[in-house]
Amino acid sequence: MPPRSLPLNAVHAFIVTARHLNLTHAARELCITQGAVSRKIASLENWLGFTLFVRHARGLHLTAQGASLLPVFKNSVEQMLEAAEQAIRSPVTVRLKAPTCAMRWLVPKLVALEKARPALHVSLTTTVDHNTQLENFDAAILYGTLPPGAHRLFDEILTPVMAPGLIDTPALALDDLARFTFLHPTADGRDWMLWLHAQHASVAMVRNQHFDTMDLAIGAAVQGFGVTVADVTLVEEDLAMKRLVAPFNATVKTGAVYSFLQRPSSATPQLADVAAWLLTA
Repeated sequence: MPPRSLPLNAVHAFIVTARHLNLTHAARELCITQGAVSRKIASLENWLGFTLFVRHARGLHLTAQGASLLPVFKNSVEQMLEAAEQAIRSPVTVRLKAPTCAMRWLVPKLVALEKARPALHVSLTTTVDHNTQLENFDAAILYGTLPPGAHRLFDEILTPVMAPGLIDTPALALDDLARFTFLHPTADGRDWMLWLHAQHASVAMVRNQHFDTMDLAIGAAVQGFGVTVADVTLVEEDLAMKRLVAPFNATVKTGAVYSFLQRPSSATPQLADVAAWLLTA
């Protein structure tokens, strides 16, 4: 025979009644009638098979069995309440993977999201692999071609940037680039070649530094190491804060895009909120 379910409402009524030892006061706290309190106590006594209270002219007294059971019930209820409150307070975690090259764009948006939605936490894992997709994550930011089912965040558009302290004029001639160290976001220098080709120009690259990611190249440019080509969206805040300047108006699209891919059957309902924030913020 399956175990009978413990009548939790009756347990609560028992705890409140035991605190007051008065049906009138217990009924007032529980916002029910005295008769309803009595019925709840009686139902619990029937479930247990023994009496919890002895009724006297001046009120109620706990029986020996009722007195021994009271702290057990109270502790159990308090533990359930504490667990429920902790669950409410605990942030919901969305597991997000993103390439390191997107950090300058992504991190400020995640900071703003957690300020606006403190109960929503994004657990961020970075990678230098641009092609890997969701694996065990709820969502991923991808770089390259737009995969099926992914949402476009922004196109990659390149322009040269450098620390403002390296130049004393707001604009440069293309030939002026030759006196700076070229910072390359890739080992093969293709980003610089693409931008220069779009300008129908060729510049002697005497000094060169190569980095594994665009974020590292941008960071070196901020430190005044040289001039790099960078995505205009990724350096938007650096330009606004005057950490970098863009000495040329010319830009070039690489054909690559940053996109957001999410797991369709994710058990995390807050994933839709993260997606909406990143796609519209």
